[in-house]
Amino acid sequence: MSTSSAALPGTPSGDPTPESAPALELEDLVMHFGPVRAVDGVSLRVERGRVMALVGESGSGKSTVGRCVVRLLEPTSGTVRLAGTDVTALSRRRLRPHRRDVSIVFQDPASSLDPRLTVGDIVGEPLRLLRLGHSRRERANRVAEALENVGLRRQVAERYPHEMSGGQRQRVSIARALVSSPTLLVADEPTSALDVSVQASVLNLLADLQRDMGFACLFITHDLSAVEYLADDVAVMYLGQLVEQGPRERIFGDPKMPYTQALLSAAPLANPREQRARQRVLLRGDIPSPIDPPPGCRFNTRCPVAVERCVTEVPALRLIAGRQVACHLVHDDGTGPDVRLVETSTSSETLPR
Repeated sequence: MSTSSAALPGTPSGDPTPESAPALELEDLVMHFGPVRAVDGVSLRVERGRVMALVGESGSGKSTVGRCVVRLLEPTSGTVRLAGTDVTALSRRRLRPHRRDVSIVFQDPASSLDPRLTVGDIVGEPLRLLRLGHSRRERANRVAEALENVGLRRQVAERYPHEMSGGQRQRVSIARALVSSPTLLVADEPTSALDVSVQASVLNLLADLQRDMGFACLFITHDLSAVEYLADDVAVMYLGQLVEQGPRERIFGDPKMPYTQALLSAAPLANPREQRARQRVLLRGDIPSPIDPPPGCRFNTRCPVAVERCVTEVPALRLIAGRQVACHLVHDDGTGPDVRLVETSTSSETLPR
């Protein structure tokens, strides 16, 4: 990691004071499952009050990062800091006071909500576990307020998850995650399991709550239209590593890394004429296995502009043109290849939406 990256949002910042500490800071995070190198040296930070989108294809490791952040997985190595505190090596007892700083919303609300509990018990569970609220009445009032904040009536507290729609269940998940007023919310594909008709309403809800409550958010998704709507900053993952990160307007407006260019070329445009005229990048070959990732740049086996150096040397993330990018072919002045202008394989394989 270049030492010149300290001032860029989304990158480690050294030793901040408690008042300026990011909501989340990851440094060289590694998560291996035996021979599977799911996450291999990820460093980023999410500033307080900002939304960082973590994007990439299925299998890129982005959801594994989110689970390491909330300690559902114990990282193989690296550092996780929540609100300035290194929680990586804390025991479960010592971690308890810091649990309030972070909450998670999962992809599938049907499987993440205990069907044996009422909605009130589900939303109130963090208050009980974190020992927040001095009385049962106070906790009940906080549960009712949390439900109303996500657009549900307080009477819903008496219902069970199976009595609700998918969109309502995800609202319950969001209420549970935010009832303890965390500094950071990890949202792991929060709309992908929902009907298209309700996805927009849940995204609007997250945007409104983030603005009103001021929490930071690590927004894990493959939906680039949602990223463009919700995120302040973007980090792009490929095969367990970050390849580009920076402010959303720079990543979307002028992507530098060939993989980012290909990823964005697959995102639908609002203007039908521009959508028809755009050249969509078709990548050659399959995604390599995380058990045996390619040497050098991990994207070299699919990159249409790769050179010999890409195969032999791992590119470092460098601060270039207001963002960090890991690519040997991008120069210090920001110039480099544009795979959207390069004739690529005629393979029918494309990136996901």
